[in-house]
Amino acid sequence: MSTGVGQAERAPMRSGAVYALLLGLGALDAAGYSLIAPVLPGLAAQTGASATALGMLVATFPLGMVVGFALGGAVIQRSSPARLLLVGLSLIAAGSLGFVFGTDMAVFAVSRLVTGLGSGCLWLGITFATLAAWPGQEYLCMSRVYAAYSAGGLLGPLLGTIHGVRGPFAAYLTLVLLAIVPVLTLRLPATVGAFAPDRGALRSTGFRASAVAIAFAVLSLGTLEGVLPLHFGTKLGQTQIGVLYAATSVVVAVAGAVAARWQPRAVLLVSTVLVAIGFSLAGASTAVLAWIAALAIAGVGIGLANTGATGLLLGAVPAQRIVTAMVLWSQIGILGYLAAPAIGGPVADAFGYGAVAAVVALTAMGVAAMLARRKQS
Repeated sequence: MSTGVGQAERAPMRSGAVYALLLGLGALDAAGYSLIAPVLPGLAAQTGASATALGMLVATFPLGMVVGFALGGAVIQRSSPARLLLVGLSLIAAGSLGFVFGTDMAVFAVSRLVTGLGSGCLWLGITFATLAAWPGQEYLCMSRVYAAYSAGGLLGPLLGTIHGVRGPFAAYLTLVLLAIVPVLTLRLPATVGAFAPDRGALRSTGFRASAVAIAFAVLSLGTLEGVLPLHFGTKLGQTQIGVLYAATSVVVAVAGAVAARWQPRAVLLVSTVLVAIGFSLAGASTAVLAWIAALAIAGVGIGLANTGATGLLLGAVPAQRIVTAMVLWSQIGILGYLAAPAIGGPVADAFGYGAVAAVVALTAMGVAAMLARRKQS
């Protein structure tokens, strides 16, 4: 494919309507992440599951995403982002059905796994469509994609304020089915040959730093959504938790969008401090006002960390050779979301939520140390 042909084929994707749709799909995808948080207390009441069991339920979603990233990476080399978007939405819809009609933890676990598989495909479809359409503006455009995902973190808790377990997922399923309609009308250019795998990119220090950074960012998010709701549930109801998380998502979105104005490394260093402070305050306190302040601080840190990690990746690997790096980077990141409830649930059961916050704070210190060593090398 010549450069001139590639530019001509990509031109239709530059429309504002298509970009708005991609951002909307990002928000919808993220709503599936955060929808589970305010529903966890209701699931505990309905099934009698412990914090450990509920943490494992939350962990099935990122486990499915890990497989979805690999599937999406294979599809994008042979087909178009539009087809990958449809695959992702269809799987998300199928997984949501399990929460609408299911009644036990086994069904919920399988459903959450399938939803995660679809989410992995949807993320890569959105990402590669964006990279293909706006070459040279990857950092700015991807920061906006992350902001859209954070805005979806607002939608998920709002849906979660619907009483019970079935209602929130039925509402989300409706939105997913509605989103399939405009995606079916998309006429995106095929990207076969536009993106290539390159294992050599994985050996760069920039890629390694970006991988550690995204693991930290997503581990923080997973702890926030998959573990702390049970702590907050001691004083807040489902609706109140939903509102609290919705407000936090606004903070994450704004911080993530603004962060693209600064260098990724500086953004990440600031994020580690804010995340450590926010989680420590949240875990140590039992006062609602302290929780609000803690999530505001942690939300800014998570937003900065998402954008900073993305900036490190895009600065280390050219977009044309990013398939392998993007798939592995995404998998490493989501393993942080998988590890958060898998570790945080048992830690909370054994030692309390202050210990969960300590795990996040220690992780933040590790990332800061890694960035400091990278600057010296």
